[in-house]
Amino acid sequence: MGEPRPFRTLYASGTPWEPRVGYSRAVRAGDEIFVSGTTATDREGRIVGGADVFAQTRQALANVRRAVEALGGEITDVVRTRIYVKDIRSWEAVARAHHELFGEVRPATMMVEVSRFIDEAMLVEVEADARVPPERAQRSGRGSSPA
Repeated sequence: MGEPRPFRTLYASGTPWEPRVGYSRAVRAGDEIFVSGTTATDREGRIVGGADVFAQTRQALANVRRAVEALGGEITDVVRTRIYVKDIRSWEAVARAHHELFGEVRPATMMVEVSRFIDEAMLVEVEADARVPPERAQRSGRGSSPA
């Protein structure tokens, strides 16, 4: 039957905040994947997209996609997203970027304005939850470490 799969698999994106704060970019537990609040950062933690909220949202969503796929999921497995924006008046640009990735998937979602993020240059943050269907649930992810 092979070796048992660990119940939890952790994924680290490589940004400096994860070990400092003590969290994982994403966690797979059984057939579910939970992606932490994800911003428009590159692997060194630098903000991508400058003052362009659409560009920042696209980068944040690309980071979400990378985390889901690293844990054996697909973007079509995403069932819920939560979007936090610095300025709710930018909702249309944020929604356009979300639609680019999720227009056919159509997960449950919400968008809310927050007063600020850790870095003043951040304009948007996205969380996501995914459920891997049973026919693919046994496929192991490529996360960083079991827990």
